[in-house]
Amino acid sequence: MIHMYEDRRNKELRIDCKKCFGLCCVALYFSASEGFPTNKSAGKPCINLQSDFKCSVHKNLRKKGLKGCTAYHCFGAGQKVSQVTYSGYDWRKNPETAKQMFGVFLVMRQLHEMIWYLSEAFNLQTDHHVKENISLILDNTEQLTHLGADSLLELNLEAHRIKVNVLLKDTSEMIRSKAHKRKNTLSANQNTNSHRLDYFGADLRKTNLRGADLRGACLIAANLRGVDLSGADLIGADLRDTDLSGANLTNSIFVTQAQLNTAKGDSNTKLPRILVRPAYWLK
Repeated sequence: MIHMYEDRRNKELRIDCKKCFGLCCVALYFSASEGFPTNKSAGKPCINLQSDFKCSVHKNLRKKGLKGCTAYHCFGAGQKVSQVTYSGYDWRKNPETAKQMFGVFLVMRQLHEMIWYLSEAFNLQTDHHVKENISLILDNTEQLTHLGADSLLELNLEAHRIKVNVLLKDTSEMIRSKAHKRKNTLSANQNTNSHRLDYFGADLRKTNLRGADLRGACLIAANLRGVDLSGADLIGADLRDTDLSGANLTNSIFVTQAQLNTAKGDSNTKLPRILVRPAYWLK
């Protein structure tokens, strides 16, 4: 079963733009100040989206400063909606479905993100009872992704997310506790159990962040060069322009490709096995 969930993350939750109808380029709101081509309202196609749903500037996104585009990750929701929910019928040929399809995409993206985190939690969890509960909600979440468009739009995502978060938090606490036991000496005036949220521009090179609770933390432009983040929970952490050069994220938990795509790193940055080193990182 471990392999099944790992295969799911490697295949179904990987983006495949060739099978998508450019949904992220249409359904989302864009802000030029956040690294997108221009200000764009949700439901309006990006100026660079071509008739075949390909991006006309995809190969030069970073050169053009379009960091928002390179950072976004749909966890495979785009191709799922395009090829499964709508059976390959795109919104251009069927404009009457466009608004609904864009709404479904936003729901599917959240479900796929939950599956990503739950799959990792299942692999990490050692408590049999908790592991069984994770498996049950994982299968339930997967079943939800196969609902029809109308049913997807009627889902109570918030209620489902609450159930998911309980299991993710339980797994996080288990992993971080183990990390603390392996190395419990803290830097002066630093307690990794405390849940500080703002590390904007902070120099954390001498801070012990093993097993740190960095959920939702603002790490924008923070210096983590050479820092060991083993067992640290990075779910929802903002890593824009965070310097991860030489940092060890091998055993960090709940890290996503989208987070890495916004950060800085180099060939010495150690990553979780399932994630890919961004091509623009320093060699």
